[in-house]
Amino acid sequence: MIKIPFSILPQKKLYEISRPLRGIAQRFEKRFPFLEVHLKQAESRLDSVDYFSMSMASSLIMLFFFFFVSLPVLKFGMSPFLPFFISFVFTAFIFFQQLGYPKLIASRRIRLIEQNLLPALQDMYVELNAGIPLFNILVNVSNANYGEFSIEICKAVKEINSGRDQSEALEDLAVRNPSILFRRSLWQIVNGMKTGADIGNLIKDVMEGISDEQLTQIQKYGGQLSPLALFYMLIAVIAPSLGTTFIIVLSSFISLNENLVKIIFYGIVVITFFMQIMFMGIIKARRPSLMNYD
Repeated sequence: MIKIPFSILPQKKLYEISRPLRGIAQRFEKRFPFLEVHLKQAESRLDSVDYFSMSMASSLIMLFFFFFVSLPVLKFGMSPFLPFFISFVFTAFIFFQQLGYPKLIASRRIRLIEQNLLPALQDMYVELNAGIPLFNILVNVSNANYGEFSIEICKAVKEINSGRDQSEALEDLAVRNPSILFRRSLWQIVNGMKTGADIGNLIKDVMEGISDEQLTQIQKYGGQLSPLALFYMLIAVIAPSLGTTFIIVLSSFISLNENLVKIIFYGIVVITFFMQIMFMGIIKARRPSLMNYD
């Protein structure tokens, strides 16, 4: 069962609590049509309605938590609606993060598979040219150190050992996998098995296509770094510095409440911290998936 992020309850307990929310979840789940697909790609046993209702239950718990945590701000003479606003904003952020979590897991699987895809195909190509049978090659690759790629191939090997046809096992594995490049590679192998073509030449063609895709990803990534660096300078460096200076100058002309100024400064620090984390996440997410970073 896929883990619900930011949940403070065990998964089974959260599942039981979320049962009364299934009716509401069925209404709003349709507005997120790709949630079911992302759950399948993340290899989750939950359907979209269950996951949506569990996210709602977890978010409601966090709503009350943030509300009580933010109550002390009333001691500084702030508006009584501020705790509601703070709890709502943080809860909405968490809820949409939870809905996007299956896509994140699926993207992580794609990255882990594709970063070892090219060396694994090169290994298979060498073994095919050496005259080793395809099934033995699949067994060798599943036992090799190719990370998620070896894990995926191991699933097909287990099905073949249980008596399933090789081509059917590989084709079904390709259908279930979220990586387009992985599916393309398996389909080439399956087509070669069905038509009797030279699988080695087919794998060679796939390797050349992946090499071209790898070069394209690197060039695209290099072109994105400059605007991302500018974005980082504006949001994480220049804006906090100018904002702090502006508040200091403004407080010298207008008699702002001391507690209000402290809250603003703390807010700038917290926002800058989250922007730093967000920027690192953006950089990591945009790295080429075909590159091995180990």
